[in-house]
Amino acid sequence: MKKLINAPDAVVREALEGMELAYPDRLRVSYDPAYIVRADAPVAGKVGIISGGGSGHEPMHGGFVGPGMLDGACPGEVFTSPTPDQMMAATKAVDGGSGVVHIVKNYTGDVMNFEMAADLAGEEGIPVEVVVTNDDVAVQDSLYTAGRRGVGITVIAEKICGAAAEERRSVVDVAELGRRVNAEGRSMGMALTACTTPSSGEPSFVLGDDEMEIGIGIHGEPGRYREPLAPASVVVDRLASAVVEDLPYSSGDQVLAMVNGMGGTPLIELFIVYRELHAFLEERGITITRPLVGNYITSLEMAGCSITLLRLDDELTRLWDAPVNTPALRWGA
Repeated sequence: MKKLINAPDAVVREALEGMELAYPDRLRVSYDPAYIVRADAPVAGKVGIISGGGSGHEPMHGGFVGPGMLDGACPGEVFTSPTPDQMMAATKAVDGGSGVVHIVKNYTGDVMNFEMAADLAGEEGIPVEVVVTNDDVAVQDSLYTAGRRGVGITVIAEKICGAAAEERRSVVDVAELGRRVNAEGRSMGMALTACTTPSSGEPSFVLGDDEMEIGIGIHGEPGRYREPLAPASVVVDRLASAVVEDLPYSSGDQVLAMVNGMGGTPLIELFIVYRELHAFLEERGITITRPLVGNYITSLEMAGCSITLLRLDDELTRLWDAPVNTPALRWGA
């Protein structure tokens, strides 16, 4: 194992310390329990939005804390759900008197712990609405889930819900918007290599030099099938076909298209993937009106990518375009 760390059991805390030092104008960090909030939290009269999950998927979620997106994020240990006390503390820290929305990826530990935190918050008089994302079309159930996994659409929901909250919309309205984004979005990913968690020191799975895994999960969960390594055009056809056919998307649709790196894929390769995706969708009469290419929901140093599509309308497009100012996503601010 080769990693730029000091000690496996200090990775998350030291990364949080680094974030706080790098972005003191945007973030505040609590270490016991661990959570990140925007520097001006809580914002009076605004719905607070928090998310969270295991670390190792950076910039998700802490990198998306700031005006126009998340008010707070709860980092668990690497690939491990955060605890209810983290979520409860973060909920209280971002509550500006208008309620809080929890955006939760559909992983069993995350869902269970956020449910507990929502119940605790309700007992303290904080209205909480929960949005569960489950956009991964690769498999119905996995090692970590009952039902589909929540992956790339989570990033998009955080941005769109964040914009709606800045408009001072109600907690119910913001949550319903998040559920709508989840319903109109689909994702699928693939891997060229495994990743190694700092605590284990061993690859999460074994993949031959001439193999790729289609439909991989962000923790290294197995996907739909393993097959010989193929060109980017074939990879995109595999992923995009599954995504487009699932909703399904149709000729005339306008979409936000995210090509996401899994942590170990250079940007030059992601742009090749985007080129192939653009051609794939154009051939089917589907127009990309908003692109996003880069590393947004990763799996440590795994090489690979995922594709996420969101079917857009005027409202979703306007909210996507609204100003955002976070460490990992910033425009118009």
